[in-house]
Amino acid sequence: MKVNVQSVNFNADQKLIDFIQMKLDKLETYFDKIIFADVYLKTENTSNKTNKTTEILLSIPGGELIVKKTCKKFEECVDESVTSLQRQLIKRKEKMNAHV
Repeated sequence: MKVNVQSVNFNADQKLIDFIQMKLDKLETYFDKIIFADVYLKTENTSNKTNKTTEILLSIPGGELIVKKTCKKFEECVDESVTSLQRQLIKRKEKMNAHV
């Protein structure tokens, strides 16, 4: 799966990009027809500690899945987003299998 990572207001280091790639690759065990993933990493200029936002757009046949999470760390956001995407992919796959 092709993963595009875009970071806004900062430069993402290679460790973070590799972490995102590894987590998103695990989604292919739940749904093998994923086309690509767009990941947007943003830091908000607020005094609040939960100022890191991760938005993941997953392109699959028949539509797209979008998850947006805000946390203290990008790794935490990616973990929560991937968990949410897993649930959505399992639901999508069950619907597809019900129609067959």
